[in-house]
Amino acid sequence: MAAPLPLNEPSTIQAPLKEVDKMGALPEWMLSLPDEGITAEQYDRMPVEDCRNIEIVDGSIVVSPAATPRHNEIAMELAHALKRAAPPPWRATIDSDLRISEVPLTNRRPDVLVYRGDPRNRPVLPGDALLAVEIMSTGSVSTDRFSKPVEYAQAGIPHYWRLEENSSGLTTYTFALNPASREYSETGAYHGALKTEQPFPFDIDLPALL
Repeated sequence: MAAPLPLNEPSTIQAPLKEVDKMGALPEWMLSLPDEGITAEQYDRMPVEDCRNIEIVDGSIVVSPAATPRHNEIAMELAHALKRAAPPPWRATIDSDLRISEVPLTNRRPDVLVYRGDPRNRPVLPGDALLAVEIMSTGSVSTDRFSKPVEYAQAGIPHYWRLEENSSGLTTYTFALNPASREYSETGAYHGALKTEQPFPFDIDLPALL
């Protein structure tokens, strides 16, 4: 498989928080967390602005750079298409908190999320998520191919899609959950068009996303 083109440079920052703070000021509370990390109660009290570009994995803060306009445009176009296709009560959004576990706290922010519930509430709980989508970049290869699919599957999210851009264009890999094993099985690899019946009938021209 050809190496993906950079959609979201540079790679995810996982340096010590005091070092990260030198790159771009973090709120003071981030620099004085206890050894056990941040709790769900603490996170849920945080202002929405402080939650942007961060994920929480086992209580630890993972800081990511802002996505490129290209990455965001792909996510927004895909979310709009999914929103039009999704039957009630499902809706689609971008870059929203998905609560994988409470203890230790793990919060992910899928590039696109199909979910149900009040859009004013956060985070989205796994039982209200139908599909998580990640748009892979050079800085998220291992996370999007290995870490997040395992986390999403263990949380019971029925479907996972991963978009990769390479020399031949945009490819979407689709996965469905085996509820018994809590593992994903690949259900397709789509190049020119993504046409599927799962999790609902959906058809989109992939090159049009670029």
